[in-house]
Amino acid sequence: MNEADHTTDVVVIGAGQAGLSAAYHLRRTGFANNSGFVVLDHAKRAGGAWQYRWPSLVLNKVHGLYDLPGMRFGTPDGSRPASEVVPEYFERFERTFDLPVHRPVDVLEVREGEDNRLLVVSAAETWAARAVINATGTWDKPFWPHYPGQETFTGRQLHTADYTGADAFRGQRVVVVGGGTSAIQQLLEIAPFAKETIWVTRREPVFREGPFSENWGREAVARVDRRVRQGLPPESVVSVTGLALTPEIRAARDAGILDRQPMFDRITPHGVAWADGTERAADVILWGTGFRASLDHLAPLHLRGPGGGIRMDGTRVVAEPRLHLVGYGPSASTVGANRAGRSAVTEVRRLLG
Repeated sequence: MNEADHTTDVVVIGAGQAGLSAAYHLRRTGFANNSGFVVLDHAKRAGGAWQYRWPSLVLNKVHGLYDLPGMRFGTPDGSRPASEVVPEYFERFERTFDLPVHRPVDVLEVREGEDNRLLVVSAAETWAARAVINATGTWDKPFWPHYPGQETFTGRQLHTADYTGADAFRGQRVVVVGGGTSAIQQLLEIAPFAKETIWVTRREPVFREGPFSENWGREAVARVDRRVRQGLPPESVVSVTGLALTPEIRAARDAGILDRQPMFDRITPHGVAWADGTERAADVILWGTGFRASLDHLAPLHLRGPGGGIRMDGTRVVAEPRLHLVGYGPSASTVGANRAGRSAVTEVRRLLG
């Protein structure tokens, strides 16, 4: 193997909530910039996945945004787009703690290197690290399910990740697929502009009354943790948490906007169809079908087991103790990402002695 361009103790991949939390704790516990750790981020600016969210997602509509460690988010204007406010906060955090974030850097692969190090490879440079904390999230890997006839559809298909606002759906018949928070938020935005909306999900949505308690949160995290410890892929967030029955959602149900239909069986050139022969015309199919963990660059390490997932012990990958995944599985939330960053750094310090 060729000698690396750079040598460091720890490489953090990704500068979203989980990556910045890990970087903060590395810095706080004595790892020096560059020689001790670096953060490699593929984006052109600070903000993680938040910078790509649709403009109409204002801060007041965001659920569960937590402070990064060591710096309060404050009380910014809730009417501003989250895609502006959160990146400003992340950029201020990086600057305040003088974090060694390199961008834009697209990590292509992580593989075995020389001298018991992992080699982190980008298109232009390589880093040899004693440990890697992976915090790449999910936004770069939208999940598109396949249904018979999908390629014949003459209308427009797009994913949540492509959504830019409701005005593009004015006067159109729109099928919204998915039972997660993003799908519902976009459905509610589109409905006043569209000629017709049809909401379909694979499972009957579960709406939860009242606030999410701390005990309920711990139970949800424990459920996901059990899966990843067994080497199974993490469940979707909504399958664990359910959907909060907010006043806005209650009103949409009363208005008939959230009239859920079972998943269609096939797609026709001009709409969707069910096994009982029912057909509905559509101009647009919006796939609010979630995301998968962005882990393709870890493929050279052969981490996936027979269950299709990566077996974890906390944030540590069981098959590769030098690698930690944060913002994955039970830590795939803003508060969970903070805790995972701290936990991963504790384990890395123990590993490195």
